[in-house]
Amino acid sequence: MFRSLSRDRAAKNPASPVRLMLLTHSYWPEHSPPQRRWSSLVREFRKAGWKVDVVAPVAHYPNGRRNLPRREAGVAFSQQQGPHGETIWRVPYVRHIGSSSLARFIDQLFSAVVSVPVGLLGPRPHAIVATAPSLPTLATGYVLSRLRQVPLIVEMRDAWPDLARDARIVQGSVKSLIERVVEFVQFRAELVVTVTEGFAETLRDRGLANVVTVSNGLDLGSMPFLEPPPAQRDVFHALYLGNHGKSQRLDILIRASALLGDKFHLTLVGQGTSRPQLVKLARELNAPVTFFPSLHGPAVMEKYREADTCIVSLRDDWKSFETTIPSKTYEVLAIGRHVTAVVRGEAERIILEAHGGDVVAASPEAVARLWQELALDRSRLSSGRSGRDWVRRNADYANLAGRYMEAITTLVGSAAVARPGRTS
Repeated sequence: MFRSLSRDRAAKNPASPVRLMLLTHSYWPEHSPPQRRWSSLVREFRKAGWKVDVVAPVAHYPNGRRNLPRREAGVAFSQQQGPHGETIWRVPYVRHIGSSSLARFIDQLFSAVVSVPVGLLGPRPHAIVATAPSLPTLATGYVLSRLRQVPLIVEMRDAWPDLARDARIVQGSVKSLIERVVEFVQFRAELVVTVTEGFAETLRDRGLANVVTVSNGLDLGSMPFLEPPPAQRDVFHALYLGNHGKSQRLDILIRASALLGDKFHLTLVGQGTSRPQLVKLARELNAPVTFFPSLHGPAVMEKYREADTCIVSLRDDWKSFETTIPSKTYEVLAIGRHVTAVVRGEAERIILEAHGGDVVAASPEAVARLWQELALDRSRLSSGRSGRDWVRRNADYANLAGRYMEAITTLVGSAAVARPGRTS
């Protein structure tokens, strides 16, 4: 829907660089999905000569408290230079312990409210990006865009508000306050960005015309390609890295491993609201499962090397997940490990299109049966480079950032014509 235009004219001209304000609940130096996405995008924006201001809380993910030195985590109501030369405006947060959804929401709501006055400081941007699923951030983006009279770009990394109803956060036939607020902001944004084409189509069907897709991805150049797992092995190793929440239904994997016994081993790495229940279930079933906290850098790659197959999982009884793609999908495809995909819809299509592994039904028996087959025929674990080639074509942030910049420069150009002088 966007006309083609040269980034040299709007993005790379040092006399009039685009200035973007990003509102996010998680940013560098944290390790989180929005941090990984936006650190990569901001790096490319800065390479193009753009100026970027990030409004984000003091780093406190995932434990609800600051666990880094102040010079890294930032100090509330102060500026900090990011790794790519961006300016980070830090806001305070509500300290909490554990992974309670309510505690996280209160924390996000508080930071979002305080972000309004902080977002009024500094130079006026050409546009504001508010990235969800931190829903209070959307409201902050709307308020700031109207106060500063600049276009609002709403980025929906999850399928809200559909996900709220699937998760039973809201019930009944009457629209909830959550749904009304999300739709209110979506319809008033000058641009809505989704990370899947399926959800973009859903929004267009509801009447939104200003929707584009810029998927999640990774920095392919920094991601190694691993040798296949050994052709002979006494124990079959399955690996899951990511969030341990209701959305993933990781109990299915634990029950599958319990059916298989000691010649199979499941490793679960990460944090989430369901983790305590999962640990308890594994003990009750005496399942061959090992739990690790969130890992980063070389420790993650070591787990990948140990694995025979890597799991991406989303429950199959939430319709919104038909247009959702687990972010780890791209990483596993890029390194060349076989994928056990407990997914449907767009994620299933990608795995099959990339020839990256096997799609399996969301049941312990089906998963156990697949792992037995793979253990008997380990040649199936060698996925080759097809997955990495698919990522290069479709999910490398160097290319994704170019799409994003084209959409923003088109929007900023249109706004400048419609409202002369307002993007100065």
